[in-house]
Amino acid sequence: MTKQSGMGMNYYVGGYDLSGLTSQLGSIHGGTATQQDVTDITQSAVARLGLAKDGGITWVSYYDPTGNAHTLLSALPTADEICQVHVNPLNVGSPAFALNSKLIGYDPTRSQDGSLTLAIQALANGFGGEWGNALTPGIRTDSSATVASSSNSYDTGGSLSFGGQLYIQVFAVSGTSVTLTLFDSADNSSFSSVSGFATSGAIAPGGAPTALRIASTNSTTIRRYVAVASSGTFSNAQFAVMLNKNPIAGVVF
Repeated sequence: MTKQSGMGMNYYVGGYDLSGLTSQLGSIHGGTATQQDVTDITQSAVARLGLAKDGGITWVSYYDPTGNAHTLLSALPTADEICQVHVNPLNVGSPAFALNSKLIGYDPTRSQDGSLTLAIQALANGFGGEWGNALTPGIRTDSSATVASSSNSYDTGGSLSFGGQLYIQVFAVSGTSVTLTLFDSADNSSFSSVSGFATSGAIAPGGAPTALRIASTNSTTIRRYVAVASSGTFSNAQFAVMLNKNPIAGVVF
């Protein structure tokens, strides 16, 4: 068994890298809500049914009036924001958590010692929280179009036909536009784009920062090896991607 600490993690929200301004991630959770007790008089143990999926992240931010956290959070956004936690080591294939959410609060606490921090919640909206695997080593920077290959792929262990969900954070684009696409392969040599997934489309410089959740159908085949390719005309594209490859049939969000 390999144990590790929570050092060296990254945290992204809505295309902003909040890692350097995050003091702590107080809670990262997903799954079903409190389950309904449906025990009847014939049973000798409790029976329960799973209810609606949920998820959330709570965190504490340092105050920096010119930083990414203040730029995003001080506007008290009402639209959905995608949050992503990438766990160390920041490698392709490392665990990652993603949440389509509503952001609640930007509440400052000024302690007696003079410190100033801010508490924020991200509450799941429309979908539950999802654990998956990073397809970029934290933030990936491409200086030109980059194909999917064994050098940037992740071995998922086998082909499955239950679809998946792709989360994309785009931090910056210099040039005309960038398009990010999920590719898969059976042999880690010959890659093709995954059918059933819409690509992110062309993200122009004015379109970043941004974040996207892209879901395939529950019957889409995703082969053993997966990788992200970038295309377009750009000199700098910074992004982070994670994939939740559904392990069973009939996953509903």
